Amino acid sequence: MEPANIFPQNHQQNLPNATAVLVLGILSLVGMCCYGLPGLTLSIIAVVLASKDLRMYRIAPAAYTISSYKNLMAGRTCAIIALILIGISIISCIILVATIGVAALTDPTWWNQFH
Repeated sequence: MEPANIFPQNHQQNLPNATAVLVLGILSLVGMCCYGLPGLTLSIIAVVLASKDLRMYRIAPAAYTISSYKNLMAGRTCAIIALILIGISIISCIILVATIGVAALTDPTWWNQFH
């Protein structure tokens, strides 16, 4: 049983942070190219803002426009993708540094082959 639409179509409002989440999600994808820190910060902010608006939308979906909900979900998706890619790059950097460290510790002349 669907809840009655108590909010007429012309009285629906946008979710408060939908546009901000969309912008932050897109910027987090761009910011992950700058050593990951700006992208990580922006994506975390976007996910937190999106979760607040999602709670509001789930309480009263008829009070908000569909377009703002779609913007919110698109921004949230971009932010989550950025978080995953930044996580993969951090893990790969850790593996790279560990591999070079182990190679240098096991063979002290290993580094000389690059000079």
